[in-house]
Amino acid sequence: MDWQVNCGLHLVIQTSSLPEKNKVEFKLHKETPSFPGRLLQHDLERNYSSRQGDHINLVSSSMPSFPILQRSSEEKILYSDRLTLERQKLTVCPIIDGEEHLRLLNFQHNFITRIQNISNLQRLIFLDLYDNQIEEISGLSTLRSLRVLLLGKNRIKKISNLENLKSLDVLDLHGNQISKIENVSHLCDLRVLNLARNLLSHVDNLNGLDSLTELNLRHNQITFVRDVDNLPCLQRLFLSFNNISTFESVCCLADSTSLSDITFDGNPIAQESWYKHTILQNMMQLRQLDMKRITEEERRMASVIAKKEEEKKRESQKQSLLKEKKRLTINNVARKWDLQQHRVTSIAANQDRKDSDSPSQDPGQVDGSTISAFPEETGSLDSALGNALQGLSVTDTHLVEVDGDTLSLYGSGALESLDRNWSVQTAGMVTTVSFTFIEFDEIVQVLPKLKIKFPNSLHLKFKETNLVMLQQFNALAQLRRIDQLTIDPQGNPVVSFTLWKYYVLFRLSHFSMQKINGTEVTQNDMIMAERLFGILAHVASSELPQYRLISILGDARKKQFRYLLETKGKKPGIVSEENNDSKRLVGENTNRATLNYTTRDFYNEKLEEIKEKKKFCKMYIEDLVKEATEINMKNEALQKLWPQMFIELVRDAVIEIRNKSSYMKLCLQQITDQK
Repeated sequence: MDWQVNCGLHLVIQTSSLPEKNKVEFKLHKETPSFPGRLLQHDLERNYSSRQGDHINLVSSSMPSFPILQRSSEEKILYSDRLTLERQKLTVCPIIDGEEHLRLLNFQHNFITRIQNISNLQRLIFLDLYDNQIEEISGLSTLRSLRVLLLGKNRIKKISNLENLKSLDVLDLHGNQISKIENVSHLCDLRVLNLARNLLSHVDNLNGLDSLTELNLRHNQITFVRDVDNLPCLQRLFLSFNNISTFESVCCLADSTSLSDITFDGNPIAQESWYKHTILQNMMQLRQLDMKRITEEERRMASVIAKKEEEKKRESQKQSLLKEKKRLTINNVARKWDLQQHRVTSIAANQDRKDSDSPSQDPGQVDGSTISAFPEETGSLDSALGNALQGLSVTDTHLVEVDGDTLSLYGSGALESLDRNWSVQTAGMVTTVSFTFIEFDEIVQVLPKLKIKFPNSLHLKFKETNLVMLQQFNALAQLRRIDQLTIDPQGNPVVSFTLWKYYVLFRLSHFSMQKINGTEVTQNDMIMAERLFGILAHVASSELPQYRLISILGDARKKQFRYLLETKGKKPGIVSEENNDSKRLVGENTNRATLNYTTRDFYNEKLEEIKEKKKFCKMYIEDLVKEATEINMKNEALQKLWPQMFIELVRDAVIEIRNKSSYMKLCLQQITDQK
């Protein structure tokens, strides 16, 4: 019977002409082994079926726990290199004296719990302890010539005590309880390592195994692999039946230049549709995958699929980046908006406080010039807020997005986009315009541009735009057409008013709106709006002088208004019924036109407020400086007193513990008192 072992140990057992005698021959060679007879291809779970035919006697020794091995001189001559003690029901290793020439020792299928009594076998090359009950690797430090160590199917929990086995060629530890790869970096000649059927969760600590050609890790709990790309000679890697689910967890394999055979079957990754072409695309040097030879057609198909997947992945990443950028930009805009709203609220509170403290001050003293809410010369408080705003990237403080038929504008800077040269196709496609984190007063200023640039816009959305009063809706009358209006309650307090929808329907009745906040507008809604606010509009128009009305109305409305005035001078009988209808219609439109909106200028503040703010900041800084000065003085005083204080502390401590007995009693007394 011939056994070819990868490690280079060629064991030939031949049956001799003698019926009860066997002859054994060992040959060690270092050349590269042939693939057909792999030692670890099936986890080394085979049994050595050959049984030694020599007669072995185990007798009791003076040490009752260890039997002594005895062989006749003839047997020693015939089997000088080999000793097989498999299936002998041994619980300990027997004492083997006079057998220092042994090169192969077989203890398979016994009950041995500890490796011992073999330290004298320093010529041993092959040691087989498969299928025993060994819990720890020990007793091998003197076996420096050992080339093959088979410890499969034992109870070993840790790889240890292999420091002196630097000539080891094959190490089989399959079927144990090992949870970590360790203490093997010194085995620079090791070519085969079997750790199948253990408790490994990850693969690392493989540096130094420069001769390793085969690594068996089947049937573990491995989720990721590292350091394999640092094994320059590794050719075969078996990872079947583990918990590997992504290629990223084994991506280091792509950097291995020597790996030619690998298995992933039994892993979650092997069930993925992209599994095969991803492996082949990233590991071009492979010749076999999951024990099947890779064809050129498979490589070509994998390359094609991988390119498509890469393009799809790049597009997906691009979209993800755009979405993330959008999210971050909106967050920045929201943060800037919150800072601005907080500042406006603080300014209003300060103004109310100042007005209550100085009621005699006349607000009319401030001229009509515009004062910035963030002037550079308004003191440290304003500077701090300004620095917080400047911390945001300029390109990230607003966002303009066209998604289908919707134009979304985030941040006041986005309003500048209306000045762009929009293509006719894009501009004509936009039917919905959404404003978010923009002051409504700023939106009012660009409504004429909106009407020109996007003539088909029918639906307006407002969120976080500071719509606070009904009068602001008057500004929307200058648009060409509005079919739908959506006012988000968030950041628009006007929605809390009970009659706001009716006011919108009344003031913008010439648009014949269809929906408000997603609700259909009915004829009853229009009648109710007219009843509630019709008289208000009539009173507003009738109380204004003629010159004021003409200044408020536009050119088109001026002609209608003049027609109205002319009809007043005619006799009632001369006016036809048609003219009466025209008069009623023109009067209604004119009445509504008087309900206009003039934008509030949030930046028009009083100079006295700025002075008070400067005064406050100055006092605040002075208080901080004063406090810092006091702290510094205290610190300097402490620095002067500290040396003497330290000496006194040390002296008191020395005095207290000088009498150890008294000090311990005092401490015990203190502990007792505390209880």
